[in-house]
Amino acid sequence: MIRKGSQAEQWLPISSEALIWLRLYLAEIGDIAPDEPLWRTVRRRDRGAGHAAQPMTYDALRAVFRRANAKLATNWTMHDLRHTAALRMSRDESLTIRDVQVILGHQHLDTTAGTYLIEEEAEIARRVLGHLAERGRRPVTSPPVAGGYDTSDLQTLFGSVLS
Repeated sequence: MIRKGSQAEQWLPISSEALIWLRLYLAEIGDIAPDEPLWRTVRRRDRGAGHAAQPMTYDALRAVFRRANAKLATNWTMHDLRHTAALRMSRDESLTIRDVQVILGHQHLDTTAGTYLIEEEAEIARRVLGHLAERGRRPVTSPPVAGGYDTSDLQTLFGSVLS
């Protein structure tokens, strides 16, 4: 794909399901040249020319969002979709924050980490409670007592965790 801001070419990962849908879409619209935009829309042309396929430009997609937002009384943007996808990727345990950075095209890792490494308090509490429960299931092992210390004195100070 070509990045919107820098116009640089970038690879993007794609699922096998997305490839199936892409193949069906391409079968419907026909052949396109490598330098042609992939996504198209059918729009009404002025002067009675009827409907015609044309590239789905940034402005055309914004118009789709404006119409949908007006009907649904929402305020969604294309960037909201990107942000939602980035949040989901950042919370996926099989992806690193570096993976998310590359996919988003951020130049600096701090941009990605600062924006998308946001933890919900309920999730943090769940992990901490899991950690504490796991600690409670582990057998307690005492560190060896260093020479020169009386074991009974240490047991008085720290309880019966010392052997």
